[in-house]
Amino acid sequence: MNTQDLPLVSLAILKAKPGQAAALKEALLALIEPTRAEPGNRDYMLFERSDEPGTFYMREAFDHQQALDTHLATDHFQRFAEQAGQLLAEPLQLIFLDPVSSAVAPHP
Repeated sequence: MNTQDLPLVSLAILKAKPGQAAALKEALLALIEPTRAEPGNRDYMLFERSDEPGTFYMREAFDHQQALDTHLATDHFQRFAEQAGQLLAEPLQLIFLDPVSSAVAPHP
């Protein structure tokens, strides 16, 4: 498998400051649709930990580094970045992942 053909996959971990969980969730949800419409985006899905409300995981996949870099420079992401200091208890953690298994085949 050629790694150049694989998407750039990451998990962003975002922990809300006390009292800011709803505002952080709203700000993250505002990123979903415009990011999914970006060229080079393959996946952008938000999760919240069941056992730790206010801790969010954004699963992201982009065709390549340039697509991720373009995403980070968009107006919608920059608006989020401007609010992040007021919403996040700690800096955003971005973990890059390499696939180990094959992708799940869609069900008919």
